[in-house]
Amino acid sequence: MARSASQILPAVPMLIFIALTATTWMLSGVVPTLIYYGLEWLSPTMFLMTACGVCAIVSVLTGSSWSTIATIGVAFMGVGSVLGFSEGWIAGAIISGAYFGDKISPLSDTTVVASSACGVDLFKHIRYLMLTSMPAIIISLIVFGIVGFVNGEGEISSGNEIESALQTYFNITPLTLIIPALTLMLIALRVPTMITLAGASILGFAGIFIFQKNEHYELANALDALWSGSVSSTGNEVFDSLISTGGIIGMLPTIFLVLSAMIFGCVMIGTGMLSVVTNAFTKSLQNCRSIVGATVASGLFMNSCTADQYLSLIITGNMFRNVYRRCSLEPRLLSRTIEDSVSVTSVLIPWNSCGITQSTVLGVATLTYLPYCIFNILSPCMSLLLAYTGFKIKIRHTMVPYSR
Repeated sequence: MARSASQILPAVPMLIFIALTATTWMLSGVVPTLIYYGLEWLSPTMFLMTACGVCAIVSVLTGSSWSTIATIGVAFMGVGSVLGFSEGWIAGAIISGAYFGDKISPLSDTTVVASSACGVDLFKHIRYLMLTSMPAIIISLIVFGIVGFVNGEGEISSGNEIESALQTYFNITPLTLIIPALTLMLIALRVPTMITLAGASILGFAGIFIFQKNEHYELANALDALWSGSVSSTGNEVFDSLISTGGIIGMLPTIFLVLSAMIFGCVMIGTGMLSVVTNAFTKSLQNCRSIVGATVASGLFMNSCTADQYLSLIITGNMFRNVYRRCSLEPRLLSRTIEDSVSVTSVLIPWNSCGITQSTVLGVATLTYLPYCIFNILSPCMSLLLAYTGFKIKIRHTMVPYSR
């Protein structure tokens, strides 16, 4: 219980700050301003590719897919829905970009955990990751570009109506972008994610009274919105869905599911069921292809059983470390494979803490966006492909005795 709690419980206050950031950035006009200018400037044909690319860049700089999706990702969801794209494609582009950046960023906690769990230098791990990550993200961008070209050519009739509604309900001004600019400065200074999100929430709350001076934003109303969210009822269904927020109350079901996932992981470990699974996966592995294939399958299985990517990374790394040594395979092959099969697929599992969180933040069910997360689906496939071809996989000449 203590081991699982130490991995998962830090996510709870982070989820609360994500809810506060999303709410305050909406009420202060940050997200409405980004949506407004996005509708003005973004080409519909390039939208999905742009969303994926921008989220990738921000996630590399932040080292956090969660922060990226909770801020810029929410804005892209609003723009994309007005441009007429399905919520699955929009969420898929956002998640693909955010998890690519998270995966290759030296600031990412999952990247650090994966490399340290296998005893691999962080930057060696990242360089080796690029062999699978770059082809996957390039293919993803091509797919998003094709979909945008096919589906984004028509005129978007509701765009002008949404822009008018945004100007009526909010004070749209570039000054609101000071808030995300200061947040990016905190990120550049490598301030811890928790403090960065707390700072973003405080800046957003102050922005409510600085930039949105009207009857909607009295102190009592603002505090109530932070707790219980705000629901718009202008009569425009698309606009109301864009600007409504859930607050802390809206995040509570997610927090309860994360805690349930923690307890479920405790049961799997404490009863010894994971030990049985470990033996079943590793006892008869002999060659590179079968070992990498078993690692990918184990990573997906652990993501499902422990419902947490950190536990899955650590457990899978420990499961296969001796197997890779016994078959004279490099540790960096193990660290890359578990990153490809655990870190980026956790968001695709509805009961995993990542899947629960991102579906709540973006307002899109996990199984709805799953088929469109091209990068996340391709990553484990690229690991299997490189193992099958043997590309850039070194096998030591000296066999290492098997150690139980």
